[in-house]
Amino acid sequence: MRRTRAAAAAVTASLLAAAATACGGGTADSGGGSNTAPKELTYWASNQGPDLAADQAVLTPELKKFEERTGIKVKLEVVPWSDLLNRILAATASGQGPDVLNIGNTWSSSLQATGALLPWNAENFAAIGGRDRFVDSAIGSAGAAGQDPAAVPLYSMAYALYYNKKMFQEAGIAKPPATWDEMVATGRLLSKDGKWALGAEGGNLSENIHQAFVFAKQHGADFFDAAGKPAFDSPGAVDAVKQYVDLMAKDKIIAPGNAEYAQNQSLQDFATGKTAMVLWQSAASSFKSHGMKEGDWGVAPVPVPAGGTPGTGTHTNSMVAGINLAVFKNTDNMDGSLTFVKFMTSDEEQKILNKTYGSIPPVKAAQSDPAFATDDLTVLRTTLGTSAAPLPQVPQESQFETAVGTAVKELFADAAAGRPVTAESVKAKLGKAQQQMAS
Repeated sequence: MRRTRAAAAAVTASLLAAAATACGGGTADSGGGSNTAPKELTYWASNQGPDLAADQAVLTPELKKFEERTGIKVKLEVVPWSDLLNRILAATASGQGPDVLNIGNTWSSSLQATGALLPWNAENFAAIGGRDRFVDSAIGSAGAAGQDPAAVPLYSMAYALYYNKKMFQEAGIAKPPATWDEMVATGRLLSKDGKWALGAEGGNLSENIHQAFVFAKQHGADFFDAAGKPAFDSPGAVDAVKQYVDLMAKDKIIAPGNAEYAQNQSLQDFATGKTAMVLWQSAASSFKSHGMKEGDWGVAPVPVPAGGTPGTGTHTNSMVAGINLAVFKNTDNMDGSLTFVKFMTSDEEQKILNKTYGSIPPVKAAQSDPAFATDDLTVLRTTLGTSAAPLPQVPQESQFETAVGTAVKELFADAAAGRPVTAESVKAKLGKAQQQMAS
């Protein structure tokens, strides 16, 4: 789709409200797409690899394959996670968007509420081979319950604890930490001589939300109450965010510089031996791109509270992670967009792309490939099936990510600068975030 590139905008309630009345490129009330540009597509891909160039290298030959088969040229833009949500919301509000785009599965309900995305009804699913090709849990994270999904699953992921085997051996540590008490004790052994125990992305709002959500679950808290109203500054949520930020502020096992990380720098630090552990989704391909070899790292479940093992409720140790593929409803190449989604979710491409990125195919048939039975993917698959929980499927989810993610970012900045991070300061930041949601 040849559209004017929309400027990134802050994610605010007013922008989201505007998006509900202006859907993709074309007129705001057109109600559907067309096929006036059948030989071209614009695709916004998310940054799945170690950097944007790596994603270009992965996707370009696959898109060329699509062009050779269909005659449709795909204009690719890989958008960093720090910009992606803002870019999408600006596009839905302005009417200037791509044809097809990747979205974080946690944004599905928020973007669904704008009306900008093509609903995946029975007819549209039939055009790509049917809804039953996909894993149920992946479809469940593609939109609000009771509505046609706003996207289709592309990559499935969960969080795991990756640890550097050499650094653990040199420190005389026999096994990765299974609880947060063990994490702190182990982390203090590793954080010395200019090296640190744990990497973080304190400047990445989405990453902050994912971690804060899991810690909140472990404290028996949710960021929204049963009525769907924000409860950001509840005692459990405050304790959860403080525990996470205290890994830098009090426990001193995260480097202060990580407060500014937002472009996967923590993965590079891990690969180069600057940090010994990182909490991440499907990180194997990134480590390999930075020169690590299979066997250099180990994979374990994310820690849980003392005395527990991974499970549901207070032993949740991951959000249900994944990337979905969406179509702007008023694309000017509707048939081509559906064909492209069919191509990207085909058994063949699912195996290729998920092998490359170290993620799990949400397409059932592709999961049978032996490549997805490795140790790390077994941990991820087990986590998804037994101890992961979906982020709130509420229309305000994207605003929640921005408001609370920014609060956590600011708290990390305080920790890095040596300013005290107290229960009162955490509650004040989260309370401000809640007020922003209400305004």
